[in-house]
Amino acid sequence: MSERIVVDPITRIEGHLRIEAELDGGRIASAYSSGTMVRGIENILRGRDPRDAWAYVQRICGVCTLVHGLAAVRAVEDALDYPIPPNAQLVRNLMIGAQYIHDHVMHFYHLHALDWVDVVSALSADPAATSSLAQSLSAWPKSSPGYFAEVQQRVKTFVESGQLGIFANGYWGHPAYKLPPEANLMAVAHYLEALAWQREVAKLHAIFGGKNPHPNFVVGGLPSPIDLDSDSAINSKKLSQVAEIIAAMRSFVSQVYLPDTLAIASFYKDWAERGEGLGNFLCYGDLPATDFKDPNGLLFPRGVILGRDLGTIHPVDLDAEGEIQEFITHSWYRYKGGKDQGLHPYQGETRLDYDKRGGPKPPFKQLDISDGYSWLKSPRWKGHSVEVGPLARMLLLYADTKAQAHAQAKELVDSSLAQLGLPVTALYSTLGRTAARALESQIVADGLQGWYDSLIANIRAGDTKTFNEALWEPSSWPNEARGAGFMEAPRGALGHWIDIRQGRIHNYQAVVPSTWNAGPRDAEGVPGAYEAALAHNTELHDPTQPIEILRTIHSFDPCLACAVHLHDPEGGEPIRIQVV
Repeated sequence: MSERIVVDPITRIEGHLRIEAELDGGRIASAYSSGTMVRGIENILRGRDPRDAWAYVQRICGVCTLVHGLAAVRAVEDALDYPIPPNAQLVRNLMIGAQYIHDHVMHFYHLHALDWVDVVSALSADPAATSSLAQSLSAWPKSSPGYFAEVQQRVKTFVESGQLGIFANGYWGHPAYKLPPEANLMAVAHYLEALAWQREVAKLHAIFGGKNPHPNFVVGGLPSPIDLDSDSAINSKKLSQVAEIIAAMRSFVSQVYLPDTLAIASFYKDWAERGEGLGNFLCYGDLPATDFKDPNGLLFPRGVILGRDLGTIHPVDLDAEGEIQEFITHSWYRYKGGKDQGLHPYQGETRLDYDKRGGPKPPFKQLDISDGYSWLKSPRWKGHSVEVGPLARMLLLYADTKAQAHAQAKELVDSSLAQLGLPVTALYSTLGRTAARALESQIVADGLQGWYDSLIANIRAGDTKTFNEALWEPSSWPNEARGAGFMEAPRGALGHWIDIRQGRIHNYQAVVPSTWNAGPRDAEGVPGAYEAALAHNTELHDPTQPIEILRTIHSFDPCLACAVHLHDPEGGEPIRIQVV
């Protein structure tokens, strides 16, 4: 067994992730991704009312907040062929869009930027020069020399106190950091601005869904009525507040987030040749104009790109049993049909088997890669390992000339690449993955305004309906039904599959973005997206400070809490809380 570099846990992500890498000299020859927390949410749902599924699955993750709940609602609506009112679809789009922008901004500044930004270096910056740099990038009003001097003093206080707090344990001073002090100071200032900004934009979910995180949903539409004269419903005051939140999101994306991304990228162009991996990309599509089941009306188109071939977009059928399958060849599970078979989610099984599938007794030095080495399964599309997420969506938008936002996506991508002096192939990289998140935020921010305007127009025309009662009662359901609820979550293609029998959940399976990306090798030895990306032109300056591994892994914005969940091996309840 060859010795490997071990990074465990990967920090600044949601959940628990272990990465092991084998080196050939200073370069990563192969990598292994392991989710080290165990899953079981599907087993909890069996026998429950399908209308309640959203409330359970939404607790899969706090960062991903609404996406699992909405995927569950859509799965039930798909199974029952349950249409929702236009206003409900528009509000859902507003909530999804707000989640995208909130999540992307938080990821860039608070999880990923510290891989590129040296916080301590900001102490030597000239605030006046920082002001000139910021003003050359955008018209953001907080760009005066005095403002940056104040931020610099705050950072200095952190450092001199010896308590770096949120900036502790970084690889400050590592030669991989290339930004000048002024760019570092600007980025740190915007890091702090984003903390305050996100508190306000999260209110959109609370307005439409009652709270955040985990806003409320309901099968058949929205839980909140529209009544402009009511104090408790969605009224005029709340709609005006939504308009202000949308304006704040659009301003921050266009004047801070996108300019910062391109400015930082200009110092790291060498990363446009690192971290691609698979070259295969999958997108379910999302943000429907009318019905989410109509793939032709989605803002983000559905399809698969294989081998970088942007000229061919392969269609995706979420119900076809030969397309999407999950494998467990290197996972700590067992299937009745054997560990090398693949199962479509409708036939999916969640049978844990750690001891017999190569799970070492912790603490352990290395994973047993000859057998199981992760609690994540290995999803495949027609046998292909694919990447999902912002890069997949932007590539589909760039390639699909029929897509609603194709022209805008092409202009954003082409102009950004021209500004950086990089070719289109730069998209297939760690840098491209990070930039794609900012570019799609601009597209979604503009979409928010359009959905809001349409909602206001409907209300002015007298249409305030948000819920369809027609199929709410189980007595109207067929004895057996199954459906697929899909979403393009901020981190990528999210699917929930439900099998309903006699009004209860018979089987439930969720295949989440981080399962697609972070899953282990399959029966053919083909790696998942994380594993392939790390082995693509990644050279470590210092194996004891593997910032290069963090850059590529963070570019995916991992959410292992979505991919793995709490489970009691005896089948009981891990904890019960009684409120009296």
